Formats: sequence, C-alpha cells, structure tokens
Amino acid sequence: MRNPKAPIGVFDSGVGGLTVLTALKKALPQEDFLYFGDTARVPYGGRPLSMVRRFAWEIAGFLLREGVKAIVVACNTASSAALPDLAEDLSVPVFGVLEPAAQVARGYRKVGLIGTEATVGSRAYERYVDLSWAKACPLFVPLVEEGLWDDPVALLIARHYLEEAPEDLEALILGCTHYPYLKRAIQEVLPRVALIDSAEATAGKVAEALAAEGLLNPEGRGQVVHYVTGDPESYRALAERLGVRVEALRRVSLEEL
Repeated sequence: MRNPKAPIGVFDSGVGGLTVLTALKKALPQEDFLYFGDTARVPYGGRPLSMVRRFAWEIAGFLLREGVKAIVVACNTASSAALPDLAEDLSVPVFGVLEPAAQVARGYRKVGLIGTEATVGSRAYERYVDLSWAKACPLFVPLVEEGLWDDPVALLIARHYLEEAPEDLEALILGCTHYPYLKRAIQEVLPRVALIDSAEATAGKVAEALAAEGLLNPEGRGQVVHYVTGDPESYRALAERLGVRVEALRRVSLEEL
C-alpha cells in the first residue's frame, strides 16, 4: 500500500518544470516533493521521441527508488513521448501536462500550440483538442536555460516564431513548461491571445486525484529536494533567479539512472 507521507516526484529536462512545481506547492502546501531536472541532457525537444522515452523511464525509475507516491511528468516533450505507457505500467499514479492544458483550451474556438519540435511533431495534443495552428519554437528552451527570458533577444525570437500566427487566434497553448517564463515576450507579440499555461491545471488535477485515492499527506512540511544531472550550482543560480529557493540539492550522475 502506498504511503501518503511519501513525497511526490516531479521531473523535467531542466528548470521549466519549476513552473509546475510552484503550482503544485500552492495547491498542496502540506506535500513534500522531489524535483528532478535532467540538466545534463537538456533540451529534449530536438531529440528523437524514442530517446526521450528512455530518459523518462530512467528518471521515473530513479524517483520510484527514492520512494515517491506519485510522479508528475512536468515536461511536454516527455509527456508526448512516454505517456500513457508510464501511467499504465508504473506502480504509482502518473500525471502529465498535456491533457490539463488541452482541457482549458477546449473553452476556445481557435486554438494554437507552440512547443518543442518533438511535442509539435508528435501531434500528441491533437488527441485532446482541435488545433488551428501549431509552431515549433526550438530556441525558447535554451533562452530560458541561459537566463535570457527578459533579454531583448527573447522578443526578437518570439516575433520570428509568432508573426505567422492566424489573426483570429483566440488562445495559445504554451506547450512546454519552460515557455511561461517567456510570457511577457509572447504576449507582446500576440496581445489579444489568451495564453494557456498547464501548471495550475495540472496541479489541480493532481490534488483532486490524490485526495480521491487517500494519498494526501496529513503532516508534510512542504519540503523540496532537488536532483540534477548537470552542474548543481548553475541550476541553483538559475532556479533562484526564477524565484524558486533551492535548499536541498543533489547531483545525480547519469550512471545512477
């Protein structure tokens, strides 16, 4: 039987999943979390889906060995590549970020999607919502990972990617958990378009499901342990620039996965 006092595992290719972690902590303040950023192999978006699927299974296996009670795949590319197989085969509940975002998007008539090449190419979102337009934006993740979300170059690149968006577009799914950090630039290019960020919708779904399964932690302290495969201090500096305080941090070698 799963232990309600066990932590929730959350993983992404880098810092993008911190948007989901932040929303989860707000929705579930008494839960403890393990956050895994695969910073040695970021970005995932240009890699074959089969490779991303392998990465996702490796990280999920690591989190299970660390004793998590649930896993949140806080990465659109990994969700596109590895769900629903992870959800079907693992011994704990597994949540992705695609379906919650799509559920919000279904409230609009004309919906667009921006994401990594892998996410857009997989057409995974089309399982959940009809899209009027989709565009891969491969430079957005490196911009965030390099800390350039407020740099003038972010606006230049956003214009380059988004200038061809249909004029009647009503909503745009930010189909990568890194992209919310670029909201300012994206909204400047598309000022009348609603931006759909999957973080809050995902957090709400996780909270509802854990409550239904009797897995809410009655006495957690909201602690987060961060694991990274790349340089820990670079990750700490970037996370704290993004407003996430990193107290417990451990480097995991790829051989440990």
